[in-house]
Amino acid sequence: MGDSVGRVITGTGEGRHMGEIRESYLVAAESAVALLREPAVAAAWSKPSALNEFSVAGLAAHLAHQLVRIDSLLDDGGVPGEPVPLIEHFSRSPWVQAGLDHESNVGIRQAGEAAAADGPAALAAKAEKLFERQRAELPAQPRDKVVHLPWSGWSLRFDDFLLTRLVELVVHSDDLAASVGVETPKLPASVIDPVVELLARLAVHRHGATAVIRTLSRAERAPATISAF
Repeated sequence: MGDSVGRVITGTGEGRHMGEIRESYLVAAESAVALLREPAVAAAWSKPSALNEFSVAGLAAHLAHQLVRIDSLLDDGGVPGEPVPLIEHFSRSPWVQAGLDHESNVGIRQAGEAAAADGPAALAAKAEKLFERQRAELPAQPRDKVVHLPWSGWSLRFDDFLLTRLVELVVHSDDLAASVGVETPKLPASVIDPVVELLARLAVHRHGATAVIRTLSRAERAPATISAF
């Protein structure tokens, strides 16, 4: 696992083929759009979600926002800097280990609630429109594309950023499904495997290899958590 996971995380170009990550993202994005159209989501729109201090509406909008992030970088004309490795990207991001009341997480929730203001049908329609554009344009993005993330202040390889959105789509699709009482979307190994690999590597980075190994193999010595975030 170590070698393959390391190559995926560092984005050196030696890991998963560029096309694989792009196709995996599109599969997860299409699934997320279908979930947003679930009648159960609209029915529970104003109710609390499975995430603390997030309504179903806000969580749904946060899920859809992952497509917004990608769309904003398709025509990116900015001049990116040297891309940082994915582990460093997560280490620098304040929301990763911040509490619910940290300004970064408060801002994420507020943005979700604001984006949901027009209701479930409008949100799903916007997400579907973005997906259709991305399905047409994503494969043609340059192989070596690097993008500047203005909300973070640093740059990533475009395909590394796609992998971060893939994680968000898979994790928050599960959150939303659990919130409204529907089955978590079934996704293929091409989607799940890179998500599990990235989360495992982040868990090792945060908690150490011993904690992760014990949790996976020795329940009697497992720590309280090995959460990646």
